[in-house]
Amino acid sequence: MKRKADNPPATKQSKVAKLSNFRRIAVPPHRLTPLKENWMKIFSPIVEHLKLQVKFNIKTKNVEIRAPLSDDESASNLQKAADFVRAFVCGFDVEDALALVRLENLFIETFEIKDVKQLKGDHHSRAVGRLAGKGGRTKYTIENITKTRIVIADSKIHILGSYQSIQIAMRAICNLILGSPPSKVYGQLRNVATKVASRI
Repeated sequence: MKRKADNPPATKQSKVAKLSNFRRIAVPPHRLTPLKENWMKIFSPIVEHLKLQVKFNIKTKNVEIRAPLSDDESASNLQKAADFVRAFVCGFDVEDALALVRLENLFIETFEIKDVKQLKGDHHSRAVGRLAGKGGRTKYTIENITKTRIVIADSKIHILGSYQSIQIAMRAICNLILGSPPSKVYGQLRNVATKVASRI
């Protein structure tokens, strides 16, 4: 006669609890080298500041973050850590991505050029060129006026900032994709930024 196992099978609730204490962020091939080079800068704030466990799974190419406790603070820290790693994987510098850990009310918005307008071949390349500007000048100007950080990764655009700042930056980027000259976009940006500043 077979003895019943001492350990009861895992219930749905315990599985859900385990999942809620865990985050997995996939790392694309082109971000593996930067991840290795900056690992200590990523590892330290997650472990020391947020009090979480983190490791890089070499087989699955995922960063795995685990909260040792299942309380509200750990859940909040787990989300911050996941956002921080996700921002770095998107292409943001570690220092910029760290703002997601240190400050509240920061977000990342991701969209593609084709979401604004279907462009192919040279038209697509020219749109990317307009967004970056000569020597990255256009991108830096939008970042400085809107107090955001922007990453242009081929056809994807990632914006890091407050909700309101992201909306202003997105409007400027969409206008550039649709063909507006940078000088006109700068003028509109400055007007909006001045109105927002005066409200605050």
